Amino acid sequence: MFGGIAGRYDRANRVLSGGIDLYWRWRTVRAVLRESPRRVVDLATGSGDIALALRRQLPAETTVEGLDFCEPMLEEARRKQGGRPGLRFAFGDCLALPLEDASVDVLTIGFGLRNLEDRDRGLREMRRVLRPGGALFVLEFSQPYAWLRPLYYPYLEKLLPWVAGRLTGDPEAYRYLGGTIRSFPRREVLAEQMRSAGFAAVRARALTGGIVALHRAEKGGGSPER
Repeated sequence: MFGGIAGRYDRANRVLSGGIDLYWRWRTVRAVLRESPRRVVDLATGSGDIALALRRQLPAETTVEGLDFCEPMLEEARRKQGGRPGLRFAFGDCLALPLEDASVDVLTIGFGLRNLEDRDRGLREMRRVLRPGGALFVLEFSQPYAWLRPLYYPYLEKLLPWVAGRLTGDPEAYRYLGGTIRSFPRREVLAEQMRSAGFAAVRARALTGGIVALHRAEKGGGSPER
């Protein structure tokens, strides 16, 4: 599905979000900068927007990588990279990350967690590859505040697939995406799932009326719950 819309994915994102997705990613990058990491990996990197923004903002000595398991999306990311040094895009499945234990300072994942086949397994993999005290940033859709729901849910179910179909030629892909957004847990529930996977100091910040949330969590010292 993502491979089929890779070349039109960025344009669709800008239009469907009214450009607010740029702000959401900016907030994520700004939060990562405060960590002063030496190695950052962006998971489910897609067309590479977060990884590219991190590369522009982080010091040259910081290693930045983007992983995804959709090759057409990775091709789009590499095209946008344009030979920029200090950034690598590679194949990587969030359920079996090609990374060593305790090898990463900061992980980011933007709008990819809800697409994992097994969210708990993915979160545990993320915890495995983080260094002690390392941070995970999850930028993901959430459930909006009550006053916004009468407008937001009809948009997801009707207007979004129609507009996306005109932009990408694949309205079914965006019906799927709209469904995953509608069924994704509230930020409080996701925070608890992250704690169950072994993360500590979990906190979430609602953005844009709660449509999106930015979660930050640290690799805790204990073992994940069974």
